[in-house]
Amino acid sequence: MARPTVRILSRYLLRQQLAPFGFALAALTAFLLLQQVAKRFGELVGKGLPWHVIAEVFVLSVPFIIAMTLPMAVLVAVLYSFSRLVADNEITAMKASGISLARVVTPVLGGAAALALCALLWNDQLLPRANHRLRTLLVAIQRKKPSFSLKEQVINEVIQGQFFLRAARIDPATNRLKDVTIYDLEDAERRRIIAADSGHMAYTPGGTDLYLTLLHGDIQEVKRAQPDQFNRTFFVVNRIRVAGISNSFVKTEEDPYRSDREMTMCRMEREVAMARLDEARVHRQARWAMSVDLHRLAGLVPPPVAADSVTSDPPPGPYCRVWQRVVGWVLPKEADAQTPAPARLPPAHPTPPRGPRFQSPPPAFPTLKPAAAASAAPPLITPGAGFGEETRMKGARQRAAMYEVEIQKKLALAAACIVFALIGIPVALRFPRGGTGLVIGVSVVVFAIYYIGLISGEDLGDRLILSPFLAMWAPNLICGAVGLIGLWVVRSQGTTPRGGDWSDVKELLVGWWRPRTKRAA
Repeated sequence: MARPTVRILSRYLLRQQLAPFGFALAALTAFLLLQQVAKRFGELVGKGLPWHVIAEVFVLSVPFIIAMTLPMAVLVAVLYSFSRLVADNEITAMKASGISLARVVTPVLGGAAALALCALLWNDQLLPRANHRLRTLLVAIQRKKPSFSLKEQVINEVIQGQFFLRAARIDPATNRLKDVTIYDLEDAERRRIIAADSGHMAYTPGGTDLYLTLLHGDIQEVKRAQPDQFNRTFFVVNRIRVAGISNSFVKTEEDPYRSDREMTMCRMEREVAMARLDEARVHRQARWAMSVDLHRLAGLVPPPVAADSVTSDPPPGPYCRVWQRVVGWVLPKEADAQTPAPARLPPAHPTPPRGPRFQSPPPAFPTLKPAAAASAAPPLITPGAGFGEETRMKGARQRAAMYEVEIQKKLALAAACIVFALIGIPVALRFPRGGTGLVIGVSVVVFAIYYIGLISGEDLGDRLILSPFLAMWAPNLICGAVGLIGLWVVRSQGTTPRGGDWSDVKELLVGWWRPRTKRAA
């Protein structure tokens, strides 16, 4: 009989990870979601938004939070479960039965690899769509103004930074105004102050515009270009329309713009390829401009502009090819609409049939002289104007690096599930009696170091200081190396349930420091 791929021990070890993993994922996600609620609550409440819109904002924030908390939950689950196994002498019993440490670690790392694959699909397919919907929803919310209401004896901001109104008395029943003063700052070249004894206000049926009818007042105006001139105009009736005070919420259905965090990896690969093509095109144009200048200095005919050699989309990468095949297997193929061929009319002058070896001669084009050829192709960049090619090439490189950094970030966050499992196993085996304090302390330290390195690497990669791969994978490589060294040390020293608490950590630190102080003395 074939050996089963998942034995009883593997199922047992994986089952020990499920409960702490689910609890850690739910707790960390809820904690970070509460932070988002506290951060955005003041921006959402007070604008008269429906509750389902506010709930949608927080629901769309969950995919990004899970992308960050999934590796965290793996570390917490591994630390807790292995600490418990060592404290209950189960690891000792496994070793006494001849089970190696590699046999114990393999199923856990296999489960972490499966979670890494799920995290990659989550970050690549679901997260960009959620980020896009969240951004469009927040833009629609920002366009909505707070509830419009005027207060007496207060300068009311009708339009932000442009139109202010003050009234001594406001009758809400009849919308009558007494002793009205308006500060109109809409035009940056002039300042107007409108004063009236009384007035009346009315709204359009949709509540989008405000109409003011002012009685017996004057308009005081000063132009910025003529500060020494002061204009004052008296009126009996003055009607003013203030547009754009709508309090309605209009949700944007579709926004074609997408940032790097709103794109899938395949789409970002195309953007990277297009940025590389732009960089090569700018370099080619700069060389052509230099060649034109040299030819003109030598009294020769300038060379023609070379056409772009690449006009089609670049081929997809390995991941995108695999993803296209998977989508082609899962989803049904779309039926292509067939365009009926146009009716073919008999030629007016039929030609005799051609044999298999007969080839029609190529069409004869008029041969252009070098001067005519140079004038036929309009230059893409004027000679002598290539001083900005370095800036354009750097902009293309930065655009490509931005998308490459985001691609590597998605891959690195998914691989962090395996890296955190590598770190958690040796720490839990070496300090089995650290308890909940060990789980929380080690988790917080590892999270802080890893995500600080990830954020710093993203900034360095966007600024072209580090390569995108090194900028995003440096935390994974460092943490993975630490985890592998820890596994080797634990495998060499063995595991025992005796000791392994916080006092051992203190002894390790003291033992590491004392020899160095003696040598320094």
